[in-house]
Amino acid sequence: MKVAGLDLGNDSIKLVLDGGGEPLLVPNVVAPGFERHILQEEDQPLKALDVIVHSPKLAKNGERSFVGLLAMENEDNTELEDMDNKALSDQSLIVALTALAYAGVATGSASQSGYQGYDEVEYVLGTGLPVRAFSRYNRSFEERLVGEHEVTFLTTPRLRNRKVKVIVRRAIVSIEGAAAVFHMATHDSLQIRDEELYHGTIGVCEIGALTTDFPLIKRMNIDNQFSTGEQIGLAHYMDMIIREVEDQYGYRFPSRSKLAQRIKAREFTIRRMGEGQTDIKPIVDMYFTRAANRMVELIKKRWKKVPDIQCFYVIGGGAAALKPYLQAAAGSLKLRFADESELLNVYGYYKLAKSKTAVQKA
Repeated sequence: MKVAGLDLGNDSIKLVLDGGGEPLLVPNVVAPGFERHILQEEDQPLKALDVIVHSPKLAKNGERSFVGLLAMENEDNTELEDMDNKALSDQSLIVALTALAYAGVATGSASQSGYQGYDEVEYVLGTGLPVRAFSRYNRSFEERLVGEHEVTFLTTPRLRNRKVKVIVRRAIVSIEGAAAVFHMATHDSLQIRDEELYHGTIGVCEIGALTTDFPLIKRMNIDNQFSTGEQIGLAHYMDMIIREVEDQYGYRFPSRSKLAQRIKAREFTIRRMGEGQTDIKPIVDMYFTRAANRMVELIKKRWKKVPDIQCFYVIGGGAAALKPYLQAAAGSLKLRFADESELLNVYGYYKLAKSKTAVQKA
């Protein structure tokens, strides 16, 4: 049985397994699947996740889907929107189960079940929800994950027609942002690494795609009164960038994930049919500056309400993208950032699952 951290990000699913190795990232994008006309097979399985997912927890069970990178380029793809709830989302569950099945096979964790030639992989999962969703949906979220599911890879290279039974024995659900602080405060052995973080009063601004969470951590406990969240994230500004670029230049990004890839790579040049190249960085700067100003105002409001906060960490995928803009907007206000910002939660989820599993064994 594998212990794993699973972050169901609205932009991408992140997965960390015990035994080390690089985190697995799969864009949280899905498109309806169909028979593919393959001229040249992709060189990696992750580039062509073509699956049928069977799960009693899915409203539309057993449908064919393109997932992740394969779906990003499809004009019929879907990304999560503001009104979507990841705890109840079929899309997030499909991407998560696909990632868990792939990771089980790719790392050699899966075993032959002997049942119709299936591979079988078992997990104890650590995962999380936004602050505002946690109290209401953590039980529902746990129930959707726990149980037996089946993923069949269709035209995926090296996994063609391979069936994987994914068994989730237990899901430990925590709060986004709080898990990140637990990761930063502890060693891999779960011993204390940072006394200030572990014993202090820490403010967190966790900027995601659709939500921004403000958990307040006191001695590694969540403050129920002052922890809160906002139903806005970086996706709102990404969508505005996509519309602005299309209006000005007639160029449309097929998905937010595609734009995010460009921004991460610092590739701001687009090619216009018959008209050469155009630099879209001024558009990105304009909207990211607006996003940063809003986030800094929200942080100031939280800090004024709880003046005992010792430091304020800004984390998450949104923090990584907005860091220079946030620093400019903050001025003399000291904000803390961390390396691998978008992976802090998933490492924290993994450590929390590892901690709970160790306690249970003891």
